[in-house]
Amino acid sequence: MCLAVPARVIEVEGDYARVDIDGIRMRICVALVDDLAVGEYVLVHTGFAIHKLDLDKAIKTLELLRRMVNDHENAE
Repeated sequence: MCLAVPARVIEVEGDYARVDIDGIRMRICVALVDDLAVGEYVLVHTGFAIHKLDLDKAIKTLELLRRMVNDHENAE
């Protein structure tokens, strides 16, 4: 199963950026996304930003993912 997750951009360095995914920071490739700025959200799949994501959609998606994790942990 493949999953893309929203990430907030905290630093951009050419074709790479450091992002925060719900507290986890990682370096990703942003060569596929134009005009990226610090504070914006991108959708990340396998270490690549595949497109920008507006703040509302990013927050809703992160909340949904958190709820899925909590439901899974409570089911065990």
